[in-house]
Amino acid sequence: MADSVIVTKDLTRVFGDFTAVDAITMDIKKGEIFGFLGANGAGKTTAMKMLTGLLTPSSGEASVSGYDVFTESEKIKKRIGYMSQKFSLYDDLTPMENIQFYGGVYGLYGKELKQKSEELIRSLGLQDKRSSLVGSLPLGWKQKLAFAISIIHDPGIVFLDEPTGGVDPITRRQFWERIYEASDRGITVFVTTHYMDEAEYCDRVSIMVDGRIEAMDSPEGLKASFNTSTIEDVFIQLARKAERGDE
Repeated sequence: MADSVIVTKDLTRVFGDFTAVDAITMDIKKGEIFGFLGANGAGKTTAMKMLTGLLTPSSGEASVSGYDVFTESEKIKKRIGYMSQKFSLYDDLTPMENIQFYGGVYGLYGKELKQKSEELIRSLGLQDKRSSLVGSLPLGWKQKLAFAISIIHDPGIVFLDEPTGGVDPITRRQFWERIYEASDRGITVFVTTHYMDEAEYCDRVSIMVDGRIEAMDSPEGLKASFNTSTIEDVFIQLARKAERGDE
């Protein structure tokens, strides 16, 4: 469909005789907040690497922003944003230096980069910290800065790999407010998390077990299907079926 931005059909990745991702099928829409859940070893990391153009699938079909993951991975990389749990910031650079560095990586230069850098510093309230080293900033500020940088180039999709690990609940909630703002702007948010309360904030959630998607629906739909009151209970029911360990 026209508003689909991530589409997979039987997407599979095999390492030798081990099937890390086993024929997963998804259709994720523009502006959707999609939660990608699974215990360690479920295949989440491998699946995300394929969708971000970092790993070639073994079989199946997939497109991201209209580009084929098999043949157009470099085009995909230029049109997505990415943020990991480690925030991907350089502690020995200032916020402004980090912004300008990653802005350049994302293809922003000259007046456009300068304008977006100033807007970002202002919107984050970092005017007084623009010349401080990032390593001196509180974790919550680093997190907000890393997320803002990941979408500085206005990508259609941003991949967030456990972005709120290690921060307090209040900061996590503030971070999710920024996710909502990005979604309202039409950015699709593909997020992995170990916090089951965060899964409740997503429009839809998928749960992987041993490389396969065992359930996918809205949080309310999943809870109704499994006759539970929380996504955590759904996750526990499915995770009990897992047969393999860490990825």
